[in-house]
Amino acid sequence: MIVIPAIDLMDGKAVRLERGDAERVTEYHDEPVRLVEDFVRKGANRIHVVDLDGAFDGKPKQLSLIAEIAEAAREHGATVQTGGGLRTLAAVQAVLDAGVDHAVVGTLAVREPEWVELLCQQNPNRIIVAADARDGVVAVNGWTEASTMEARALAEAAQHWGAAAVLYTDVTRDGMQGGPAVEATAALQRGLEIPVLASGGVGALADLDACAAAGIHGVVLGRALYEGAFSLTEALARC
Repeated sequence: MIVIPAIDLMDGKAVRLERGDAERVTEYHDEPVRLVEDFVRKGANRIHVVDLDGAFDGKPKQLSLIAEIAEAAREHGATVQTGGGLRTLAAVQAVLDAGVDHAVVGTLAVREPEWVELLCQQNPNRIIVAADARDGVVAVNGWTEASTMEARALAEAAQHWGAAAVLYTDVTRDGMQGGPAVEATAALQRGLEIPVLASGGVGALADLDACAAAGIHGVVLGRALYEGAFSLTEALARC
């Protein structure tokens, strides 16, 4: 199982939100590039980056910083997956041109599925589809609105399009450290050949054990690392 530390960017700083709420933000690091270097030195081989300003504004806002992060990761042999505000073909191309390895699209996949299918065809193994859900229903526009699409339908579409992976986040658990949606993530994986990555709610090493036992391919870690619930080294050793 891949352990993927997360860096959520707001105003150039690494922060975490609670349940995606911009009013419930905690700042953790004012030099995200140094944070990347620390993560990869400790053994991370993939970093998850979210442009929160872009997610709320609807277009990428921190491309230059994302480019720096991608370069720092690449220098240490790690890859970067990035989302947040990627709601047009041009926006996705911009982050790919900035040097990230995978673009993560959510709202675009729900609103413009034919565009995402085209992106998957034009960028093999570089597009990850985000299924950010509440009660199994996908949330869009920075998690501020509910769509009418279920996470299962979006995941199956992602596989049909040729996406590299599905990133499943239980929005109600994100940033809360109360445990990830292990059963829901594992259920989403069943019937799919592409990997499903879990995000949201990890608060203890036992949560990683549960994800691994359920056959989940990868887990994104955020607040638990920043709050010191366990170290990245400990997490990597368990997986």
